[in-house]
Amino acid sequence: MTSANTVTGTQRAAAERELINFAFLSTSVAELLIAETQGRLIAVIMQERRDEDALIHELRRRFPRADLRHSQTALKSWVRTIANFIERPKGNLDLPLDIRGTLFQRKVWEHVLTVPFGTTTTFSDVAAAVGSPRAVRAVGSACTRNPLEFAIPCHRVIRSDGRFSGGSDWGDRRQAALVRREAAAEALSTSRE
Repeated sequence: MTSANTVTGTQRAAAERELINFAFLSTSVAELLIAETQGRLIAVIMQERRDEDALIHELRRRFPRADLRHSQTALKSWVRTIANFIERPKGNLDLPLDIRGTLFQRKVWEHVLTVPFGTTTTFSDVAAAVGSPRAVRAVGSACTRNPLEFAIPCHRVIRSDGRFSGGSDWGDRRQAALVRREAAAEALSTSRE
């Protein structure tokens, strides 16, 4: 199943050079680098403290053959959209995406894109939904390797016992903050109907 705002399975030829524009963003949950190519979000990289060199290094690690260009002004509306989603979420982050990963990762991420705003699901439910019910750890690994934090809402995937995953750079604090904000926004929206 493909969401309207995504491109799945995009793989560039190893020899092809692509231009990736990036910008920085400070939020209450993390410092971010966001990157786009050809009008599609390709990376959202998160870290605890502002260290632009470290963020650029991670982008370069992910896309070693790309030409990187810092373009804060060009990505201004994207920065604003992502900041608003993190600080005051009202619905899914709706940006065109360039999703790259293994076939299994893309299946997981595509399913996670269907998890309704303001709700959570479990790693085991995702594993079952993608046709690999015993691959719970692999689902966790795919969520940990999510290249598009927030845009692919892996923060909505929790353990079967209700605890947050604490995986990757998220930690429980970040994941809990975003899940609470989304749930509160959804509850407010529902109470107004």
